[in-house]
Amino acid sequence: MPEAPQPAQVVASSSIDPSLVDGQSETPSPTSLDKNPDKQNIGEHGTVDPSRQQPKRILGIMPNYRAVSAGAIPPPPAPKQAFGIATQNSFDYSSFIFVGVTSLMAEGTAAHPQLGKGVPGYWSYYWRGFVDKTNGNYLVIFAFPTVLHQDTRYYAKGEGPVFKRGLYAASSVLITPSYSGRNTFNASEILGRGAAQAISTTYYPSSDRTAGAVAEKYAYAVGRDALTNTFREFWPDIATHILHRHP
Repeated sequence: MPEAPQPAQVVASSSIDPSLVDGQSETPSPTSLDKNPDKQNIGEHGTVDPSRQQPKRILGIMPNYRAVSAGAIPPPPAPKQAFGIATQNSFDYSSFIFVGVTSLMAEGTAAHPQLGKGVPGYWSYYWRGFVDKTNGNYLVIFAFPTVLHQDTRYYAKGEGPVFKRGLYAASSVLITPSYSGRNTFNASEILGRGAAQAISTTYYPSSDRTAGAVAEKYAYAVGRDALTNTFREFWPDIATHILHRHP
């Protein structure tokens, strides 16, 4: 079994408002700190190694608001913060571009024949794709985590064997920390994506409401999240060692 995704145990004292931490997170024991390999990513002044930092955007385009740098342990997101992250992910300019590209591909391949072709068909794909993305974001990032007290942000590992890091990243769709820091089944992801697919049956053609069609879209959504987290995990390495730039 892969090591469960969990928050790293060290953070720069200057990076968190004490008022946010009080009453929201448990203080790690000295023993857990000593056993944490991510300590190697912390500089002598308590700052995260710049080469291991997760940027707010990857390549200046892809939103990366849900990623936490290796070695950092912020407090659990308050409902307002989770709502804000879901909103950023949904209405960031790149979201409109992403939906536009995927809608163009879907229209070109007639993924849903009943939606038609040409400009009217493209628009039919576009608004449905945008609603799909937005529903999923608010359910997986805000609604379910707030109710279930789960922190579904991606906590980067930042070091270790490539295979182990990849498995750790992909497994984050199944395992996530609770507000208290314990690893739990990621019900927010699994139930949230399921709820989003159930909602989508109300605005897709009847031919796309079959159990098989819904299951295929559901598997794609969860798999996409696993791949996204894997990319997040390795992006600092790619930026530093291949592109020779700051992440």
